[in-house]
Amino acid sequence: MERNGVWARGEIRTGFKAGWGGGVCPSLCIWGHSGVREAYAGDLSVRESWELLARDKNAVLVDCRSDAEWAFVGAPDLSSLDAKPVFVSWQTFPGMRPNPFFADQVKAAGIGPERSVLFLCRSGVRSKAAAIAVTASGYERCYNVAGGFEGPHDQARHRGGVEGWKAAGLPWKQD
Repeated sequence: MERNGVWARGEIRTGFKAGWGGGVCPSLCIWGHSGVREAYAGDLSVRESWELLARDKNAVLVDCRSDAEWAFVGAPDLSSLDAKPVFVSWQTFPGMRPNPFFADQVKAAGIGPERSVLFLCRSGVRSKAAAIAVTASGYERCYNVAGGFEGPHDQARHRGGVEGWKAAGLPWKQD
């Protein structure tokens, strides 16, 4: 609880902060002894994510990009793991407004809080916010897939060649 403008240690704070494209990204932080830290299980590289999905058949990949990204950029192909990604948008296209029903839609997709949930977006920013939000809704093992599907820009300002799912050579497909 805030008292005189100061939050007590261990308190959960929610709010919004500026995000990509001038939009906002919901955020959740826990105030700790050394300052603010985000509350989620952590970041995994794309390779670590693939290995976790291969090892733990209850783990699930939630692709939280937009419909347009799934259609025009592609999506992870988990068929060799006998699995499919779950598609739930963190922000809605075209306005890229936060999806206020995101955590509820993750639950409605049949993903229970006992599972490891890996969140993937374009570069790892939206998926980190998604992992934090779903952790706040009662899940304990929410991971951000660092680097995302396309990773950061290269020197020519193109994505998909430096880091991320595609650059790592992990399976993907485009409809």
